[in-house]
Amino acid sequence: MSQLLLEVNGLKKYFPITGGLLGRKKGEVKAVDDISFYVRKGETLGIVGESGCGKSTTGRLLMRLIEASDGRIVFEDKDIMQMSKSDLRKTRRDVQMVFQDPYASLNPRHSVEQILEEPLIVHGIGTKEERKKRVREMLEVVGLSSYHAKRYPHQFSGGQRQRVGIARALMTKPKLIIADEPVSALDVSIQAQVLNLLKDIQNEFQLTYIFIAHDLGVVRHISDRVGVMYLGRLIELAESEELYENPKHPYTKALLSAVPVPDPDIRKKSILIDGELPSPANPPSGCAFHTRCPECMDICKTARPKENNLNGHNVACHLYNE
Repeated sequence: MSQLLLEVNGLKKYFPITGGLLGRKKGEVKAVDDISFYVRKGETLGIVGESGCGKSTTGRLLMRLIEASDGRIVFEDKDIMQMSKSDLRKTRRDVQMVFQDPYASLNPRHSVEQILEEPLIVHGIGTKEERKKRVREMLEVVGLSSYHAKRYPHQFSGGQRQRVGIARALMTKPKLIIADEPVSALDVSIQAQVLNLLKDIQNEFQLTYIFIAHDLGVVRHISDRVGVMYLGRLIELAESEELYENPKHPYTKALLSAVPVPDPDIRKKSILIDGELPSPANPPSGCAFHTRCPECMDICKTARPKENNLNGHNVACHLYNE
């Protein structure tokens, strides 16, 4: 088994709900509710789930762009949650992020050269000439040309902008890249190009990815292991092929039944999920999925299921409790 790069234990993020004249706390939104996982060096962990399940919040917590309510995030045997600002800055050289919307995450007033140079200036890496050389190198790596350095974000297409975002993440030679829905804002034809680019640079630079997405087909293409989130909880985690061929949790089964198959001879029966997604401000008791689950039992309504390890296939569901 390869070495662990990142370990997450009991991670929580509760956002307070305030109201009234004095802005008193009335409740809280449980955006991330006690999740644990690990990432090995060189692998890609995919995190999937519908909108509002807490997957993007998880990515931001790992970078400490927002502060967690509880839990531990250990990167290379160092606890990110306990780090001082200066130690956190050093660690951010090794952990970079690719954001969902390439237009919103690039400064429109800066040229591509300024955007790519900025991480090097912040971390005090290289002389002016070395920085300019690295900018040209990274543009070539992501499939752009060195003459693109003088252009501004609005002069690029969506796919090219996302390539600039990937180049920026690579500038500090990171070990881990958190990709938050990096292809969801792009055309389908461009998505495949960007996914193949991510795989190529992973092999070239020995990178580790956490790949966040809501598209199960995209995640299958790029991930070694896949975790499924629902309402702030990680309900299933397994090797990619194992999860897609043998899903255990009723929610995962329903998600996979809705993925279209490009073969007219294969007829799949879709599993319909009844009801609306509950509010994370008022999640159901017991199993968060019990209000919509076709296999709901009495115990599901009262007791939160513990995580069962079925030969490396983790699933939090009462169906698998002894």
